[in-house]
Amino acid sequence: MTDLLDRVDAAVAAAPATDYYLLDETLTDSERAIRDKVRAFADHDVLPIINDFWERAEFPFELVPKIAALGVAGTTIEGYGCPGMSRLAAGLVSREIARADGSVNTFFGVHSGLAMGTIHLCGSDEQRERWLPAMARLERIGAFGLTEPRHGSDSVALETSARRRGDGFVLNGRKRWIGNASIADLVIIWARDEDGDVGAYVVEKGAPGFDPSSVITRKLGKRAVWQAEIALEDVEVPAENKLANARTFKDAGRVLTTTRGGAAWESVGHAMACYEAALAYAGEREQFGRPIAGFQLVQHKLANMLADVTAAQLMCVRLAQLQEEDRMTPAMASLAKMHNAQRAKAVCAAARDVLGGNGLLLDYHVARHMTDMEVVDTYEGTDSIQALIVGRDVTGLSAFA
Repeated sequence: MTDLLDRVDAAVAAAPATDYYLLDETLTDSERAIRDKVRAFADHDVLPIINDFWERAEFPFELVPKIAALGVAGTTIEGYGCPGMSRLAAGLVSREIARADGSVNTFFGVHSGLAMGTIHLCGSDEQRERWLPAMARLERIGAFGLTEPRHGSDSVALETSARRRGDGFVLNGRKRWIGNASIADLVIIWARDEDGDVGAYVVEKGAPGFDPSSVITRKLGKRAVWQAEIALEDVEVPAENKLANARTFKDAGRVLTTTRGGAAWESVGHAMACYEAALAYAGEREQFGRPIAGFQLVQHKLANMLADVTAAQLMCVRLAQLQEEDRMTPAMASLAKMHNAQRAKAVCAAARDVLGGNGLLLDYHVARHMTDMEVVDTYEGTDSIQALIVGRDVTGLSAFA
């Protein structure tokens, strides 16, 4: 098995086989340079170590300074020490990290997309200057606290409260599935005030009454990134830590719409990795006297996998173009997330089938991507929720209660 594994690893590393419609030719030199830089990090720094961390359910802290050195945190944000890259380049960052590992991508996406993105979209100039430069250097890690134990998809039904006390606020409530929370220097907590309005409050590490230490265990996927349940008991937040431009749940929705596109790109990364692994394995694995790539059933699977990967890539590229032009709607983002998560799950499952029993082993990476895609399918809104958002948009009728 070791010899076969070595040959498959070499074949996968040689050259990605997933640019079937030559989309790389449409990239600018800057976008291609970003893609190559992140791909090199993913291949050389993430892949050799991630299976062990994933199996032990430990976070690979040693990768944090290497991610910082890439200079990609903050992606599209201009100024504040952020790179100000294009929407397409930002998508490629997510795709390339996910192509190596979903846990590392979630760490980066929560920090760079959700936490930094919220501060940029909803913070004042002073708040951006206060937090974003250090976050861009990953000297301070961020997290995003919206989901609650009793409210997953129904995130509007927010129970965490923010009450005025003197010059600041007091937060009470619970959050669940909050990525990075146990290691974060600052966590953005979405809460409802006495008037029922929703706001975002930056809670800094060590605040009395703030407990993010309950890390969720026994997970099936994304095992190398830590999600926590947060308890907030009379947590005092100074007035200057309430994000100035977060006034309603629509502001949270703006952040989620942006990051939903990131989940669509992540799905592409997982699908690419599994297709590449399956194609390489089929060329090396011999049964009945020849490589299994020569059998009709395997070629049929590979062709369908490649079609799904290519369609997902095209959807993401077009979504990035629309976002760059400020023409992307929430329903467009939902359609991309829904479609790409569906098809990526199918690609990962087909790859597992092509690899047979070896597909169950972490050494071949497919099993990790397959279970991580179960997580991607759920976060940023489940398949059903995305479908209802699209359905409301195309019919004009809301199926939400």
